Amino acid sequence: MKKTHLLYCLPFLFFLHCKEEKKNSISETQSPEVNQVEKTDSLVTTRIDSSQVPKALKYKGNFKEGFQWKDKTGEYIVVTSETGKYRNENFPHENDDSADAEVFGQSYSLENNQLVWKVNDFVKDCMVDIDAEFKKNTLSVTDLDKNGIAEVWIMYKIACKGDVSPSDLKIIMYEGKQKFAMRGQTKIRTGMENHGKPVFEGGSYTFDKAFQQGPKTFRDYAEELWNKNRED
Repeated sequence: MKKTHLLYCLPFLFFLHCKEEKKNSISETQSPEVNQVEKTDSLVTTRIDSSQVPKALKYKGNFKEGFQWKDKTGEYIVVTSETGKYRNENFPHENDDSADAEVFGQSYSLENNQLVWKVNDFVKDCMVDIDAEFKKNTLSVTDLDKNGIAEVWIMYKIACKGDVSPSDLKIIMYEGKQKFAMRGQTKIRTGMENHGKPVFEGGSYTFDKAFQQGPKTFRDYAEELWNKNRED
């Protein structure tokens, strides 16, 4: 009787184990927590929210994501922000009812509050569907080449379109003041073939000269980030 009882219990224990593994895998896909500190041999990074941005540092639009980090060159902060659909009177407009949208990424030294680099991309004077936004949870700070200098990654899409077509998609990375750019299009499903296979458009990209001549580990990371977030 004891052996029979054990045999009945084994499937139940296996079921519990599988549920626990599934639970753990789900938790890995949850959004990163603010103030979560990560340390490597040469880098300490902390994800921050808008309340932790020093008041002396100004940014335009609505706060999206932020990081603070310390590497061998000093202590820094990066903030990304979006305006959403609005009208920038500093832009030239041919249409009274058109709209604009902008994204911003900027990094400051926390030792003197000086701007280290800034990214500003936009769509202007758009009469159809307009979009300029960062891809969720793609802001990251790494030290892939282990040189003690952080690499800061941002990823966003911009579009002005009145049809079903890909948006412009970009990854911009800075190591110190050196800029790296990866540019292409989002991947979208445009229809179905006769036998039920989906048809896609877009998704391709090109590396700029800095990426092409830089460490392979940069390109590998960029391609992984791209493939995970290229869907429109």
